[in-house]
Amino acid sequence: MPTETPPPYFPQNPLSPGDEKTARKLRLTFYGCAALAALLLLAATVGVFYLVRSLL
Repeated sequence: MPTETPPPYFPQNPLSPGDEKTARKLRLTFYGCAALAALLLLAATVGVFYLVRSLL
Protein backbone atom coordinates (compact mmCIF):
# COMPACT_ATOMS: atom_id res chain seq x y z
CA MET A 1 0.00 0.00 0.00
CA PRO A 2 1.67 3.31 -1.05
CA THR A 3 2.28 6.00 1.51
CA GLU A 4 1.51 9.70 1.15
CA THR A 5 5.11 10.87 1.63
CA PRO A 6 6.64 13.04 -1.10
CA PRO A 7 9.57 11.72 -3.15
CA PRO A 8 13.07 12.46 -1.80
CA TYR A 9 14.71 15.71 -2.84
CA PHE A 10 17.72 15.48 -5.12
CA PRO A 11 19.87 18.59 -5.65
CA GLN A 12 19.95 19.70 -9.27
CA ASN A 13 23.70 20.38 -9.50
CA PRO A 14 25.61 18.33 -6.89
CA LEU A 15 28.94 18.21 -8.78
CA SER A 16 29.74 21.91 -9.00
CA PRO A 17 32.05 23.12 -6.23
CA GLY A 18 30.68 25.76 -3.90
CA ASP A 19 33.41 28.34 -4.35
CA GLU A 20 36.83 28.94 -5.90
CA LYS A 21 38.67 27.89 -2.72
CA THR A 22 36.99 24.47 -2.77
CA ALA A 23 37.68 24.08 -6.48
CA ARG A 24 41.38 24.94 -5.94
CA LYS A 25 41.67 22.37 -3.14
CA LEU A 26 40.03 19.71 -5.30
CA ARG A 27 42.28 20.51 -8.26
CA LEU A 28 45.38 20.40 -6.04
CA THR A 29 44.28 17.05 -4.61
CA PHE A 30 43.75 15.54 -8.06
CA TYR A 31 47.10 16.85 -9.36
CA GLY A 32 48.85 15.58 -6.24
CA CYS A 33 47.36 12.11 -6.65
CA ALA A 34 48.32 12.06 -10.33
CA ALA A 35 51.90 13.10 -9.50
CA LEU A 36 52.11 10.43 -6.80
CA ALA A 37 50.83 7.76 -9.20
CA ALA A 38 53.38 8.84 -11.84
CA LEU A 39 56.17 8.72 -9.26
CA LEU A 40 55.13 5.22 -8.16
CA LEU A 41 55.04 4.05 -11.78
CA LEU A 42 58.52 5.47 -12.37
CA ALA A 43 59.84 3.82 -9.20
CA ALA A 44 58.36 0.46 -10.19
CA THR A 45 59.88 0.72 -13.67
CA VAL A 46 63.33 1.55 -12.29
CA GLY A 47 63.02 -1.26 -9.73
CA VAL A 48 62.11 -3.83 -12.39
CA PHE A 49 64.96 -2.59 -14.61
CA TYR A 50 67.55 -3.02 -11.84
CA LEU A 51 66.09 -6.40 -10.85
CA VAL A 52 66.34 -7.74 -14.39
CA ARG A 53 69.83 -6.22 -14.79
CA SER A 54 71.06 -7.90 -11.59
CA LEU A 55 69.72 -11.30 -12.70
CA LEU A 56 71.47 -11.24 -16.08
